Amino acid sequence: MAATRRTARKTNPQFTVPGVSASDASELISLLQDRLNALNDLALTLKHIHWNVVGPHFIAVHTMLDPQVEAVRLMVDEVAERIATLGGSPKGTPGALVADRSWDDYDLGRADAIAHLGALDLVYAGVVESNRKAIEATEEPDPVTQDMLIGHSEKLEQFHWFVRAHLENSSGTLETAGAATEKQAARRTRR
Repeated sequence: MAATRRTARKTNPQFTVPGVSASDASELISLLQDRLNALNDLALTLKHIHWNVVGPHFIAVHTMLDPQVEAVRLMVDEVAERIATLGGSPKGTPGALVADRSWDDYDLGRADAIAHLGALDLVYAGVVESNRKAIEATEEPDPVTQDMLIGHSEKLEQFHWFVRAHLENSSGTLETAGAATEKQAARRTRR
């Protein structure tokens, strides 16, 4: 998911929650729309991997991903509802996601399970890192939004650990260490 940053459109809410200014709500809505896009994209990417994984580790990876998809879909719903609560209108269409996202599409199609996990390591790293930045940005204006994002990070980091456990050797080194692209990470997992 290489960055190709596009600027998010600002929303000027007509109302928001008590204690949050319209200006802060506008910033929060923009930040949450980015989270909504990232989580929608992650859910679709996880399902894509679920359908396209092959090889000796197929069943382990295939079955590991469905609970992650479901958990991420719940996060999507929470973020969309928070946007609405703050007075915004969540945009959950594929066109809005593609137009506003700051990353490229997932690179792998049908591939070995471990190769997909190598690529997914980078996907999760990007989502977790951007979620942590969003947590930091929400501390002052809205601890309720921050709390929601912290809860999401806990799960996302756990899922990232599940993926990395397949890519770590006994000395604690990740096969994907230093990879800059999903395809590069996938290539480093060749066993």
